[in-house]
Amino acid sequence: MGQFNLTDSLNLLSKLRPARVWNMIKVVSSYYYSKYSRKPVQWGLPISISFEPTTSCNLRCPECPSGLRAFTRPTGMLQNNFFRDTIDQLYKDLLYLTFYFQGEPYLNPDFLEMVKYAASKKIYTATSTNAHYLNEANAKKTIESGLDRLIISIDGTTQEVYQQYRVGGQLDKVIAGAKNIVKWKKELNSKTPFIIFQFLVVKPNQHQIEDVKELAKEVGVDAIWFKTAQVYDYENDPNQLIPSIDKYSRYKKDKAGQLQLKNKLHNHCWRLWHSPVITWDGLVAPCCFDKDAQHKLGNLKNKPFKEIWQNEAYTTFRNKIKQGRKHIDICANCTEGTKVWSD
Repeated sequence: MGQFNLTDSLNLLSKLRPARVWNMIKVVSSYYYSKYSRKPVQWGLPISISFEPTTSCNLRCPECPSGLRAFTRPTGMLQNNFFRDTIDQLYKDLLYLTFYFQGEPYLNPDFLEMVKYAASKKIYTATSTNAHYLNEANAKKTIESGLDRLIISIDGTTQEVYQQYRVGGQLDKVIAGAKNIVKWKKELNSKTPFIIFQFLVVKPNQHQIEDVKELAKEVGVDAIWFKTAQVYDYENDPNQLIPSIDKYSRYKKDKAGQLQLKNKLHNHCWRLWHSPVITWDGLVAPCCFDKDAQHKLGNLKNKPFKEIWQNEAYTTFRNKIKQGRKHIDICANCTEGTKVWSD
């Protein structure tokens, strides 16, 4: 999350309905009951969900399984009918929907139609893009879809620096795409989407933090967020990505000089209680750290969501969290709760 914005916050609050508020109360209550009783119970349904439009991507970012083509699961596109069927099961309780897990959402030709359908159910919708496909037509369609939040990844202010992390990317396309979105938002007199430049702070670009603030003002986006980077092999950092500015690093050196996570791994996890991930082909994964969906908790092609949410696999996984997150592979490098700074 970033800095508080009144317009965006009021928009989110406008999506609340009595059923959603009651569901939130149940989910929060069950989380805290589980946290202190150490008995994993789940009341209610997800408050938010991440839905994966596709695993395909046009870039080759070095810490991204999609960019590295490192998945063991198949690559494909989320189908509109399947998406609608799932939303129909959940929309009465669901407040927030993120159209992102892995891949570039705009590569899915039905992406904006799915956004429009979720928006028609008064669900707050958000996505994250590398902005290479925000031409005039797509920018206009994005505004018309009713998308509430658009995060644009811009990890450098010069092509030379940008391409060191966004391998294969073109900065001029990103800036042009962002300008198209700003233009059509004004042309259509729309309050949405809330447009964010997200700057993933890594060692090659940390010297451009002030520059990207100026670029954000020039383009006219609503906010800029500075995000800390997850590095899989952080002990060795083979790509030399961990920044030297401590504020923007998820890692710190211990007394022996070895890198370790800054945050302590507590044996509870809010995300597991309120926000699952659904892959393009219907697998339910516990959270966004399970990039390859190794911890399959159910398949929506076979069972309705409510059955999966309360099934034995989910209960067992929640129980493992209570017993010790450090023993779960996707939790070992988890930085849930680490900061995103905004200016």
